[in-house]
Amino acid sequence: MDNPSNDIPLKPTSVRKCETVCIFGTGDFGRSFGTKMLQCGYNVVYGSRNPQSSNLIPKGAKVLSHEEAILESSIIVLAIHRENYDFLTQLSGQLNGKVLVDVSNNLKMNQYKESNAEYLASLVPGANVVKAFNTVSAWALQSGTLDASRQVFVCGDDVTAKDMVMDIARAIGLTPLDQGTLLSAKEVENYPLQLFPMWKLPMYICIGFTVLIFLYCLLTEVIHPYATTRENTLYLVVMTIPNRVFPIVSLILLALVYLPGIIAAFLQLYRGTKYSRFPDWLDKWMLCRKQLGLVALAYAFLHAIYTFMIPIRYYVRWWSDQYTISQVTTPHEFSGYYAWFSDSYIALGILGFFFYLLLGITSLPSVSNAVNWREFRFVQSKLGYLTLVLCTAHTLLYGRDRFLYGSAYKWFLPPAFVVSLIIPCAVLVLKFITVIPCLDSRITKIRQGWERKAQS
Repeated sequence: MDNPSNDIPLKPTSVRKCETVCIFGTGDFGRSFGTKMLQCGYNVVYGSRNPQSSNLIPKGAKVLSHEEAILESSIIVLAIHRENYDFLTQLSGQLNGKVLVDVSNNLKMNQYKESNAEYLASLVPGANVVKAFNTVSAWALQSGTLDASRQVFVCGDDVTAKDMVMDIARAIGLTPLDQGTLLSAKEVENYPLQLFPMWKLPMYICIGFTVLIFLYCLLTEVIHPYATTRENTLYLVVMTIPNRVFPIVSLILLALVYLPGIIAAFLQLYRGTKYSRFPDWLDKWMLCRKQLGLVALAYAFLHAIYTFMIPIRYYVRWWSDQYTISQVTTPHEFSGYYAWFSDSYIALGILGFFFYLLLGITSLPSVSNAVNWREFRFVQSKLGYLTLVLCTAHTLLYGRDRFLYGSAYKWFLPPAFVVSLIIPCAVLVLKFITVIPCLDSRITKIRQGWERKAQS
């Protein structure tokens, strides 16, 4: 029966706190783990090859020889590297029936054919090996900042041994997650070695579009003027071109967040069932939508900062002075048409950025955990499409009718803002098709389990 409150430990946990836990290893993790155990009421003993010369152990713990330390406890935490496991074969007799907790990590993923825990189990076949605590850092244990690494993945072949280790994890303020048998140990050992695994594809997509759009703007705004009129506009690469690239890539990435869902809907319509796997590329794309959206938000934020800096730029101030002089010599009448366009363009940008921020905030775990599924789906889906509409309209009003001017096409290439509208407009058109009542009702039926039977 589960504990009804996280604040009141179960009685068996309180009893086990009186037991002694043995730690092999007095490195950073061994000392930090022992200190944490002592603070939580456990008796801690360290096993050492040279007990008399060990002066690094925390206050309150004992240090004994390996053989004596094993006799003191039924749980031994191995805070040592795999390369130093060999001495355990000499202690295999004393370790029979003991719980060996392997906390080791490797230098790189899949460094060995078998996991460290499986290798340990082969060295000491009579012991109950459990893999745990390898995702917790010594610094987090020592400083008490466990929020970022509170989850502990636990795997082992003996259920009772796993329960004992998970009790220890709960007692020191961690959240144990049962990952099954030792066959999962290799995957558990790879967890702390992964470097932003869900961010690789979004970053590749982002970098690819950033480079392509930058080169496109460089060609049309720097190379073309120099090649045709010998005008040097290289200074544009510092502020102007980046402030073109950031919003364009941001809008494209935002559209790519919602495109895989539309593709999935059309696939389900075509197949007439939801019980069919999507292609691997679509699965990977759908799994990284959150990261794509956050990168898009970061680029939108950079665009906002760059835009605020426009009035202090020398080029803008020079152009403003020239325009003021021209107004004195040849005054221009006020145009309500351009006033409407200008204010609407700015207002749509502000609203789009506001909803952008709202999407980013609700994707934070602390916020998403505080709302139910329907609320989260409303924000991420309904408001997400509203954000895409606002940002697309912002770009359309920015360009206004300039896409009709022949002078805007450098070497017959469309302006950059036109390029940025291709994917977002395609996504909005496809989304509009899927919400047509006859198609929307069919998609809803399919996602509720309905299947189109094959015609005989």
